[in-house]
Amino acid sequence: MDPKKLEELRRKYGPAGEGEIFDPFFRSVAEAGEFEPGSGSHPLPYGGIRTLLDAPLSRGPEGLDVALVGVPMDLGVTNRAGARHGPRAIRGVERIGPYEPALKCVPARMLKYGDIGDVPFRSRFSLEECHRDIEQHFNLIRSAGALPLAVGGDHSITAPILRALGRGKPVGLVHIDAHADTMGVYEGSKFHHGGPFRTAVLDGVLDPTRTIQIGMRGTADFLWEFSYESGMTVVPADEIDRRGIDWVIRRALEVVGEQPTYVSFDVDALDPVFAPGTGTPEVGGLTTREALAILRGLNGINMIGGDVVEVAPMYDPTTNTAHAGAQILFQLLCLAATSHTRRRKALPESM
Repeated sequence: MDPKKLEELRRKYGPAGEGEIFDPFFRSVAEAGEFEPGSGSHPLPYGGIRTLLDAPLSRGPEGLDVALVGVPMDLGVTNRAGARHGPRAIRGVERIGPYEPALKCVPARMLKYGDIGDVPFRSRFSLEECHRDIEQHFNLIRSAGALPLAVGGDHSITAPILRALGRGKPVGLVHIDAHADTMGVYEGSKFHHGGPFRTAVLDGVLDPTRTIQIGMRGTADFLWEFSYESGMTVVPADEIDRRGIDWVIRRALEVVGEQPTYVSFDVDALDPVFAPGTGTPEVGGLTTREALAILRGLNGINMIGGDVVEVAPMYDPTTNTAHAGAQILFQLLCLAATSHTRRRKALPESM
């Protein structure tokens, strides 16, 4: 090693105190919530009241730019139940954020966000009643001017969320999943987790021509004809292998354009090696690294909300699925932060 360089390092870092960071940007990251300013202390990761992404606990969405909300309901599952425990499991994950190094994003410096708790359900037995409660709750979040990021729960929760957010003008969608979820009536119900996006299109709140579905695989392709018929762009998992992640990102950006877009991530998009704790696992899925790369590539879209669904922790002895879900949620928060910043800069100075 160059003796001169070594001596410079000794002079600078040898006497450095606990938690002393010299780079201005890295210091601002530390002060955004990871460490106490001027010290090396860190909040106990196993103490305190657990919230989504360690966000401040909020009584409601008023005054927030982004509202993190749990939707603990899994009455729409067709296979293994348990996603009702997803919000609690993700709240239990520590050490996510506050800094996204690939995007150089620190959401806490860009917007005000908080965990507003769970959707209050009036029934634990009626799927239709639960969907009405979800739509009503997200109408309140929208009226408060906050961008919602939801944690399910099964994927049927996305239909009432889209009814709230797409009211007045259909939204676009980036949907990352093992299944296209555009089935019709199943055993007498159209509200199950295999059909939220058919429901949303038919309700007039989702624009299928601005919808891209990424990661489809398994043997149920014959059930997704509505995706093709309605004009959705479907990217099966094997096409990702052939074309690559960069192509997937470019195609997604082309499809959704600059208009308001919702991002929905089902953890069964990930291979069961990375996310065994889910109700309908399918082998041959995305790696966590590929999933993060796709989400990072979406940075800059006009995002109006998002969700992470189908985390069922009882099937996951390692807690890997909840950890992956929490990281995906943080990536969505980063997308929301960038989108919020761009909208704010676009506002007239008089506002």
